[in-house]
Amino acid sequence: MRKLTVCCYGLEERHRDKLRARAEELGYTPCFHPSYHEAQADLRDSEVILGCEVQALEHAEKCRWFCSSSAGVEGHLASPFLKEDVILTNSSGAYGTTISEHILMVTLMLLRRQMEYTQIVAEHRWERALKVRSIHGSRILLLGTGDIGHETAVRLRAFHPDSIIGVSRTGRADTAFDRVYTTESLDTLLPDTDILVMSLPGGEGTRQIMDARRIALLPKQAMVINVGRGSTIDQEALLLALKEERLAGAALDVFETEPVPAEDPAWDTPNLLITPHCSGNVSLGYTVDRIVDLFLEDLERYTRGEKLAHAVDRTHGY
Repeated sequence: MRKLTVCCYGLEERHRDKLRARAEELGYTPCFHPSYHEAQADLRDSEVILGCEVQALEHAEKCRWFCSSSAGVEGHLASPFLKEDVILTNSSGAYGTTISEHILMVTLMLLRRQMEYTQIVAEHRWERALKVRSIHGSRILLLGTGDIGHETAVRLRAFHPDSIIGVSRTGRADTAFDRVYTTESLDTLLPDTDILVMSLPGGEGTRQIMDARRIALLPKQAMVINVGRGSTIDQEALLLALKEERLAGAALDVFETEPVPAEDPAWDTPNLLITPHCSGNVSLGYTVDRIVDLFLEDLERYTRGEKLAHAVDRTHGY
């Protein structure tokens, strides 16, 4: 029997039962551990690993396929433990639901000034006349049109925005968007944007794609939401724009340095909604359901010697 080691967070017994049953049917002996630290003995002779920590590969001398339970894998690609002959796949497609719901939540909180109302209530005051805005009629730009961007666009459509525009590396059409452009068009689109949603992976191709110059192209009423990677935006320039009221607000779930240091100016920046990189966590059961299903679909392909659907292009990083 070939060995499969599973060492990722969030699994419930029903997930382990499903993985165990199908893996055994396909000829694998599955082993389960809460993290790679406890899995080292099994990792040494595992052919396939489902996990979230690339450090597991340090001990996996016989590994031929590592499936990351995360969508972003820039850390995996930079790791010295990932060998060229090891297939790397990710779990892109598992996080669209939970992250798109997070995007809707923070967008509405910013537009309806919920942070201020929370403070008002905390001070036992009754004030209800803050001027709010709506998704209705807003011009929305989604920088990133993959699973997260697509699922977000689908949900935003129900709020009747003026437009939903996508920007991606390829500019590939998607019916969830009114139009999709390549990144070469980004500069011309930003001045006509009310809500900018960023869900880009990390890597050299996206590093500070929203730099100080592009942040300055956004109109004063614009709001910026980033759920991708902190490296994709010039955080210092964004904080300055918020302090100088050159932007109306921002919601950041990802940062250049995580955890955010206690002395970081982000904590005290006005109109900045901070969440601790929780938009795509595995605390939603459906997310874990999808991680398991996507892995098992590829496990069948792997066993048949076919190309894996979620194989990472190491050139592009996703």
